[in-house]
Amino acid sequence: MKLWFIEPRPNVFVSGVKDSVAVKLVDYMFKHCTSKAGLVIFRTTPEAPGYKIYNIGQPRKEMIDVCGLQLIVESLR
Repeated sequence: MKLWFIEPRPNVFVSGVKDSVAVKLVDYMFKHCTSKAGLVIFRTTPEAPGYKIYNIGQPRKEMIDVCGLQLIVESLR
């Protein structure tokens, strides 16, 4: 994963590769990661809003959908 994606935080991968390659990598991860992985993948897309968030297992932060826009909830502490 670290060869094709940027990992800004542990188990958080951000795509920087061509869309077709990113789709294949995400499919591969879904086949080979367990639900304990807590993996979050951000992939750029040509459609609005310009990204797609995938997760495998239960990530540490809650993910919500607001009018089709995927967001990750951050506490205001």
